Amino acid sequence: MTEIHFIVPEGIDDPARPSGGNTYDRRVCDGLAALGWTVHEHGIDALERIPDDAVVLLDGLIASPAPDVLVPHAGRLRQVVLMHMPIGDARERAVLEAATAVITTSRWTGRRLSELYGLPAERIHIAEPGVDPAPIASGTDSGEALLCVAAVTPHKGHDALLDALATVADLPWRCTCVGSLDRDPAFAAAVQRRANGRIEFTGPRTGSELERTYAAADLLVLPSHAETYGMVVTEALARGVPVIATDVGGVSEALGDGGLLVPPGDPAALGAALRSWLGDADLRGRLRHAARERRASLRPWAATTSVFAGVLAGAAR
Repeated sequence: MTEIHFIVPEGIDDPARPSGGNTYDRRVCDGLAALGWTVHEHGIDALERIPDDAVVLLDGLIASPAPDVLVPHAGRLRQVVLMHMPIGDARERAVLEAATAVITTSRWTGRRLSELYGLPAERIHIAEPGVDPAPIASGTDSGEALLCVAAVTPHKGHDALLDALATVADLPWRCTCVGSLDRDPAFAAAVQRRANGRIEFTGPRTGSELERTYAAADLLVLPSHAETYGMVVTEALARGVPVIATDVGGVSEALGDGGLLVPPGDPAALGAALRSWLGDADLRGRLRHAARERRASLRPWAATTSVFAGVLAGAAR
C-alpha cells in the first residue's frame, strides 16, 4: 500500500503563520508524493469517512487532545502519530497507546515519550527534519548582524534575549527578530515596547525574503525555553551561520558542533556568550569554521521522507 490519509493542522500553508511544524508536515506530504505515494490531506472531521484499514498519519498537535475522536477508530484504522512536542497528559497517553506507530522529530522527543508513557522502543521512530542546501552567507568581519527566527511567544524566550542584549549595549550589534507577532499579542507588544532602536521585529518572513535575511546574518540566536529540535538551527547552519542557542530539548542534536549552547532562562549566560562572539575575532572564526563543517553533514529532506515511507509501509502490513 502506498496511500495515506494525513490529518494536518488548519492553516498548514498560511504564510502569515509559518512554523517549523507546518513546514515539516508540508515537506513530508510533498516528499511522499514525490516517492509515488497518494497523499490525501484532511482535517480531523474527515476521520469518519476514511475507509477501513487505511493508514492515517496524524499530526500530534491535532491528535494529542482528541482521544475521544481517535481511539474509537483505532480498531479499523492504522493510526500513525507524528509527535512534534509532547504535552504529557492522559489524553495524549490514550492516543499514543492506541496508535500503530509513533514518529518523532528528535531522539530527545523519543526518549521523552518513553519516560512519559513507557512506549516500547520499537514503536517509536525518529525522523529528524531535513534542510535544503543553501549558499554560504557572506557575513561581516565584526559579526554584528544578529538574527532570531521564532514566533514572539513566551516559550521562545525573546524577553531573555532582550535582557542578554542589554548586557552588551556597549558593543556594536543589531538584531533582527523574524517571526509571528500575533500568537501572543500581549507578550509580543510588551517585548517590542522594551526593544531599543537596534532591535527590529519584522513579523513573519518566508521564501526569498527569509532567504535574504539568513544571507545577511552573522549569527543566529535562539533563546527558547523549549524546543523538540529547532529547525531554524539547521537552516542557519546550512548557510554556514553559527548559532548560539539554549540547551533545551533536541537543540543539541540540530546544532552538533556548529555553535554554542547556554542554559535556558539565563540572560547573563546568553549575554556572556554574545560578548564573546562580538569581542573575539578568533572565536568568530572558529565558530564559522565549525558551522561550515556541520553544514556538510546536515540531512536532506529526502532522508526524512524515507523514514516516513518505511514506517507507513510497515503500518500498512
